[in-house]
Amino acid sequence: MNLKKYLVRALHRLQKGPGYTYKELLVWYCDNTNTHGPKRIIKEGPKKKLIWFFLTLLFASLVFWQWGILINTYLSYNVTSSLSIGFKTMKFPAVTVCNANPFKYSEVKHLLKELDRLIEAALERILQPTPGNVSENVSPPLDLQLWNQIPLVLIDEHNKDNPVILDIFETNQTAGGNETAVSNGTAGDNQNSEDNGTTTHSETTAWNQTTAPPAPANTTTEEKKYKLAVKLCSHQGSNNCTYRNFTSAAQAVTEWYILQSTSILSKVPLHERIRMGYQAEDMILACLYGAEPCNYKNFTQIYHPDHGNCYIFNWGMDEEALNSSNPGAEFGLKLILDISQQDYIPYLSSAAGARLMLHQQKSFPFLKDQGIYAMAGTETSIGVLVDELERMGYPYSDCTMNGSDVPVKNLYSQYNTSYSIQACLRSCFQNHMVEICGCGHYMFPLPKGVNYCNNEDNPGWAYCYSSLRSSIKQRQICIDSCKETCNDTQYKMTISMADWPSEASEDWIFHILSYERDMSTNVTLDRNGIIKLNIYFQEYNYRTISESAATTIVWLLSSLGGQFGFWMGGSVLCLIEFGEIIIDSLWITIINVISWCKGLKQKRARARYPDAPPTVSELVEAHTNLGFQHEAVGALPRDEALPPEPGTPPPNYDSLRVQPLDVLSPDSDVE
Repeated sequence: MNLKKYLVRALHRLQKGPGYTYKELLVWYCDNTNTHGPKRIIKEGPKKKLIWFFLTLLFASLVFWQWGILINTYLSYNVTSSLSIGFKTMKFPAVTVCNANPFKYSEVKHLLKELDRLIEAALERILQPTPGNVSENVSPPLDLQLWNQIPLVLIDEHNKDNPVILDIFETNQTAGGNETAVSNGTAGDNQNSEDNGTTTHSETTAWNQTTAPPAPANTTTEEKKYKLAVKLCSHQGSNNCTYRNFTSAAQAVTEWYILQSTSILSKVPLHERIRMGYQAEDMILACLYGAEPCNYKNFTQIYHPDHGNCYIFNWGMDEEALNSSNPGAEFGLKLILDISQQDYIPYLSSAAGARLMLHQQKSFPFLKDQGIYAMAGTETSIGVLVDELERMGYPYSDCTMNGSDVPVKNLYSQYNTSYSIQACLRSCFQNHMVEICGCGHYMFPLPKGVNYCNNEDNPGWAYCYSSLRSSIKQRQICIDSCKETCNDTQYKMTISMADWPSEASEDWIFHILSYERDMSTNVTLDRNGIIKLNIYFQEYNYRTISESAATTIVWLLSSLGGQFGFWMGGSVLCLIEFGEIIIDSLWITIINVISWCKGLKQKRARARYPDAPPTVSELVEAHTNLGFQHEAVGALPRDEALPPEPGTPPPNYDSLRVQPLDVLSPDSDVE
């Protein structure tokens, strides 16, 4: 009902028209506002009016300029980081230990037999180029089909303008008339093709040429013009090839062997790869957590493509995470590991030791990025400090709580692990690999319905993988798609090492460990295969690095009010007054627009009917007397018009009027 009354009043106001003009409204505002300045404009003399008008306009501009800066600062959503130190009983981190060598050589030797023979023959030709020192008749013959899929080549750069590609097992060489000299690169570079020493080109000319032998070992660096490179082609026999060259032949051989072994091992079922790796009972010789003994059964086994079988202590998947009762080495985890270095794959694992990593419970260990090595024959002590990171979410940062809002499908979810940016980046790369190359890389989990790449089914997979890995565009897509976690725990490690066991105690220690493992009185262990680890909290102080908003809505309002009060002497009520005059101005505008529309409508009606509208009596006569016709403008004169249709003459309306008494005739009295 109240709304109806308000609308009726508004309608009446619209019908009556505006009560005042814009000028009157502005004068009224300047005379009644609480803001300093406008009053002086209407009350002072002409000169002072001009001065006060200029000052008011200047300070109002300064206020709006400062307001723009403050609002822009607030909308940038900056954060400040604060560091706090706390003390509490903390959960012991999950500890993942792996062997640097993924498989026992005795178990995989039959799979890598031909590959080892190829690399041995290639090294013989590289290191002993003299024809008399090379075994020409290799028995049995080499499997060059495996070699030709991903060959190693020598690049002769004596003439940098015309480098020559020398195949190690062939006399057919390619002169690089249409090729550019490749630059030095190192294995594992993730730069673009211009940075990592790869050059893509087409081989267009080739002829038989006697190979100039590589420079002898006693030549100077300036004279060595040969570089070893891995040749990658889009498919076998194709001219679309890439040469990845290296500063050292050791790097080239390792990279080539990894590519070839990846193709071979990708066809081996997972359970077979697990069987060929190091088993927990053979690798973990002793375990002690605080004062409680433990063994290999307290570790969770996972298969890691880089390191084979890995074992995680205190992962928290099936049981509650362990708490550390006190800081110090006596209350941490103590392990003795046997890495069996004598059973390493010679061309695959050039480093010997254990790979370990500390991480959160229920998170996947990315040892290649965040792990550390423990050297054989040493006791490695690792003191741990905890940093807890707390990031603010949207709109202050683009972090995620659990990865549910990340567009990349997490392939590591099959391990039931929590989200991490490393898992997202690798899943993104694997998805691109499947989409572009048609198969998945052996080092990452597979999506459903996809197979790992190998040379037989996917001849150009290595070329595709190398191109994808060096693509800045693809890498940037993954970086833009993945997000950091809002909450994270990092473990800072202080590492120290000492020889273990000492020369005085190694005899009895090796005897005991050999007997416990093999039930043999003979020593079956040595310093090259034994590692001792001590992992503990250095102190219970933990650091929390948290983010907070640098600008809040309270800060914004107080800053806006401070600027307005300083330059104009205003307050919130002044803003309400200003809003009131804006509403009144809009109301006047609406009324004027409606009045203008009405006037325009009337003008159109007058243009359509130029004569005056008929009176009421004329309308009644036209309705009751069919013979009555209103005389239109421009009609013919009455004497020239057609005779009217016969009908009842119109009544004399004057006879119905009451006449005054003095007008009546004497005859009326008689009657």
